[in-house]
Amino acid sequence: MSAIGLGAVRRRLVYSDAHPSLGLSRAALFVLLVGFAATTAAGVTIPFRAQMVVYLVGMVALNLPHGGYEHFENLRRRRPSFRWRYVAVYLAVVAGFVALLLAAPVAGVALAIGVAMAKGGLGGLKVLEATSGTEHLETRTQRFLAIAVRGGAVMLVPLVFHPDTFHTFSSLMVGLVESGALEPYAAHFETTRMLAAGGYGLALAAHVGLGYVRGGGRSWLIDAGESLLLAAYFAVVPVLVAVGLYFPFWYSARQVARTVTVDDDAVGDAEWDIVGGASASRVALRAWAILVAGAFATFAVLGAVYWAVPNPLANAGILPGAVAFWSVFISVIALPHVVVGSVLDTERGIWYVP
Repeated sequence: MSAIGLGAVRRRLVYSDAHPSLGLSRAALFVLLVGFAATTAAGVTIPFRAQMVVYLVGMVALNLPHGGYEHFENLRRRRPSFRWRYVAVYLAVVAGFVALLLAAPVAGVALAIGVAMAKGGLGGLKVLEATSGTEHLETRTQRFLAIAVRGGAVMLVPLVFHPDTFHTFSSLMVGLVESGALEPYAAHFETTRMLAAGGYGLALAAHVGLGYVRGGGRSWLIDAGESLLLAAYFAVVPVLVAVGLYFPFWYSARQVARTVTVDDDAVGDAEWDIVGGASASRVALRAWAILVAGAFATFAVLGAVYWAVPNPLANAGILPGAVAFWSVFISVIALPHVVVGSVLDTERGIWYVP
């Protein structure tokens, strides 16, 4: 279980950036960006309740199943002993996150924000490696910048451009455990916002500029274009809609492109394939049973988190409370998704690129 692979840049002889889901991801964000820019210019405001519904549909119905698929694909050809260790460490990290949240809710929410950025940044870098390439990222610093820019767009840009909504839901997330616990930090919010704006702006400029100087070429052009698209998307689109649709329309769609692009013939052992070695109908049945079991396990964890936090709806209405609770819950299961599923898994990992 290991290294994120930031040390050496993997060189692939052939890249494939023509997969339809890559074009779909770019088109989806561009259409949303243009559409919301037009509505803002026209003075049209999207009802807040509608924004919350979009967030929940995107994060629960559209994105959650893909997270389960990533683990399924990663574990399907692994030895049973590895699978059990993987699940055990996963659950231990979940328990640790919940314990931190209960003991220090502000720190727990800060970690939740960091998890969202890590998932977007690390996962995004792996897609680049597998599709358009990373020849323009010649150093470890450049790769960290790529992660920071792609991941930072998810949370830092909304913090800068949509501060009221960001602060409101951060307060509700903290309020799942302790109402008003974020208030002592409210006086520093504007300073934090300005630091985020300056830091992200410098990181974006450095990432695009260094990529051009060190390598340029087609891989740089694609990376720079996507980085600027992400920054503009999260700046213009209301944060609940932006985050709710980013994960299914960008993150998940692009991970599909990575999955079908990489050559994984040499990875894993067919002997341990939990859906292989049977007729097509049996394979389908096994895969269905495993995914159903995973769904039940996920909602068992959801029930445990709901029971553990003192105010599961943050003493707010159903919709805002559900958004706050789901934001915390998805972060609780996303931390081991990143750490156990990628950082510690040196052999393969959920974002495998040969």
